[in-house]
Amino acid sequence: MSTHEERANTIPIDIHYNKLLEWLISRRHCKREWQSNAILVREKINNAIQDMPPVDEITQMLRGTYINYFHCQRIVELLKETEAGTRNIFGRYSSQRMKDWQEIVKLYENEGLYLAEVGQLLARNVNYEIPSLKRQINKCQQMNSDSRRKEAESQSQAAELKEKFQTSCRDMGIQGQKVKTELVGLLKELPDIFNRICVSVEGVNPAVSYYKAFIDFTLSRKHFTEECMPLIQYLIKNGNTTVYEYKYQKKPTEIIEPVLDFGLEQESLIDESKTEEIDWGNIDLDATSDENVIDFGEEIEISVAEEGSSATVDIDWGSDDTDTAQLAQETGIARGKETLTILDNSHSRNTLVNELLELEGFLRQRVSEMSGTVDVLSNSVFQTAPSTLQVDVCEVEKMRNSVEGVRSEITASRTHHLILIKSSPRYVDRLAENLKQTLTLSEKMLASQRLAIIKRDEADTEKGQLVPQLQIIRARTNELKKQIEGEISKKYNNRPINIMGEINII
Repeated sequence: MSTHEERANTIPIDIHYNKLLEWLISRRHCKREWQSNAILVREKINNAIQDMPPVDEITQMLRGTYINYFHCQRIVELLKETEAGTRNIFGRYSSQRMKDWQEIVKLYENEGLYLAEVGQLLARNVNYEIPSLKRQINKCQQMNSDSRRKEAESQSQAAELKEKFQTSCRDMGIQGQKVKTELVGLLKELPDIFNRICVSVEGVNPAVSYYKAFIDFTLSRKHFTEECMPLIQYLIKNGNTTVYEYKYQKKPTEIIEPVLDFGLEQESLIDESKTEEIDWGNIDLDATSDENVIDFGEEIEISVAEEGSSATVDIDWGSDDTDTAQLAQETGIARGKETLTILDNSHSRNTLVNELLELEGFLRQRVSEMSGTVDVLSNSVFQTAPSTLQVDVCEVEKMRNSVEGVRSEITASRTHHLILIKSSPRYVDRLAENLKQTLTLSEKMLASQRLAIIKRDEADTEKGQLVPQLQIIRARTNELKKQIEGEISKKYNNRPINIMGEINII
């Protein structure tokens, strides 16, 4: 062999894995119609593997593996040991197993069938099998990540909702076990709240006197001052009496209070530690709706008169007609809204707030006038004023703070809340339902957390099954690559063969 030929035999042959089958056919190492012969070989392999000796290596080889030419060669080598007793003096085997597998090897070698099959198998593994397994593994990793995030979010939201439930219960002064019963039980606070308000109202008497004296001095209208702040003056003098007594100026002989059914007998105990499985259907944890907004039912309407208005405000006592009012006055029996106290009744309470706003507006204006630039005319006018009007700005400011404090007590959210509870079973139902809904949403979040844990575990299990499959197919693809490079090299005087492309970075 010349030096030129020796040098030529050392030049490698580079073949792209995707063009390998086409390269083999173009060089006539195999036929273009090889697949028809491959079908016959696959049938013979399927029949032959039904009767195999109990050899661990053969069993492992046949387990979930696509049997190719190189596997068949190895099986023949192993059968030479297991079927050695069936060999005659001519070196032939009488064993049907050996005959079957030797025939399969010869069919593979005929017209280079095994080369075409391995070329196609390499392309399929690199282009489809390995990328598919990688995508499935990435999907499992993404599902694991999403499930962990969902689990953490659901756990956090469940804790927040439960804390919100407990905080709402604490703010309302209840334990949250029998919500409606506990809400109705809060009504025992109302008498003490009304008593404190009555005591505070007595503290605005100087402000009322100052207002009346100011009107009487500036307008000289004695009859007007007698009608000024009638409800405040009545509360200072008589306290928080019934509306009946305020209307008819006498105490009722009998009070028939309306009975409100809060449905407390049917209420069940709320168990916050309940962890039983609940079918919540399709849980949409990110969605928000108006259903989560508290509907407080009937609201107290407070109509406010214009500040500084001196007109007498008539109290609207509802729809009682003249005959009913006359009958109530004659019999001395208080019914309906007349059984309520002045602070309990929405109409009289609104009137009281309006009077306090009028008084507060007057005092605020007086503070502004007295704190501003000295008005000579105003000072000269008030020189002849009675002693009740000869007060400094600090005293007027103190009066205004007193009036503002009483109004704040009456319009406080807790007072408003308790009055609504007393007057409206529907409000109690909706408030209790809203609290229970918060706890129910917390349970939904816990159910979502458990579902996320299940999905995470499923993703981990699936990934644990796919990773070994990917490792096996990678190893077998690399092994096939080396084997076919060796077979092609034999056909070209052992020249180096390099199969190129993505097959080298799988």
